[in-house]
Amino acid sequence: MVTIADVARVAGVSISTVSYVMSGKRTISQDTKERVERAIDSLEYRPHASARSLASRSTNVIGLQAPLRSGVDVHVVMEIVAGIMREARAHQYDILLLTGDDGEGLRRATGASMVDALLLMDVESDDPRIATLRELPTPSVLIGLPSGAEELTCVDFDFETAGRVAAERLIALGHRRVALLGSPREVLERHTSYAERLSRGFLSACAEHGVPATVHPCPTTHESVEVLNAMLAEHPDVTGLFVHNEGALTHLAARAATVEGLQTIALCPSDIARTVPTLVDSIDLPAEGLGSAATQAIMALLAGESTPKVRLLPAVLASSREAAVLEPAEVAG
Repeated sequence: MVTIADVARVAGVSISTVSYVMSGKRTISQDTKERVERAIDSLEYRPHASARSLASRSTNVIGLQAPLRSGVDVHVVMEIVAGIMREARAHQYDILLLTGDDGEGLRRATGASMVDALLLMDVESDDPRIATLRELPTPSVLIGLPSGAEELTCVDFDFETAGRVAAERLIALGHRRVALLGSPREVLERHTSYAERLSRGFLSACAEHGVPATVHPCPTTHESVEVLNAMLAEHPDVTGLFVHNEGALTHLAARAATVEGLQTIALCPSDIARTVPTLVDSIDLPAEGLGSAATQAIMALLAGESTPKVRLLPAVLASSREAAVLEPAEVAG
């Protein structure tokens, strides 16, 4: 069966643009309109009833699918949601929370004309929901960067660069063996996009500098200290830590501060970093800004405006603390 995604691909436009051409809700350039119409004719596309209904109505509601799976940091999730809500209200839109984690909830919300657009959180590298989005005429934005979603709009933090920045900062401080203490094991086993990209950036930067590095999943509780202790027992020459686990950060930083020569960098929202004075540096995770940016992308799609397929918020070191550079003699290995 021919879908609206097929029309968009042939015409070289977004799914939302095809929807606007069919509904006449937005002003589309004549050239683009003609390309879409030619694609519709050549594919003999006929939208089903729910798609026609959706194209003709406006609810001023955005559907937000934010599944609270195990291992997800609720504090960061709620900061992202706060940014979404604030930006949506500025555009006179409300938010409908979809708590499922599959495509059925997306189909129900759009098929019943409950929402004008969709935002998806907790995106996996190979996310099964992408197949559903390809079939829907509803504009959508992913807060994440999966593989195989080239035709979809994605907004996220640049986790891969954050991993590289952290590695290079530790190496610049003189560390010659480092470790990443990251997300809980269940997050990694789901192949959550941000966790995989962070690890990839960290390990590749270390490899380029010839610095041995390992990645260790951590629970969000005090039990994370056991992971750190086991890592130090196996690799006593580790002197630099990169932590991306907001729930475990305080426990890990406190334990690391008791080990002579061990320095810690964290990726977390700035308000959390300020509560951990033993960090040598931090990379701000602008959670609320991420929610705002994703909602701005949705508004651009709803207005028929062109928007980048991928927008990544930059990774920047806070560098708010003095960090002692290890002398060569102090570096193990």
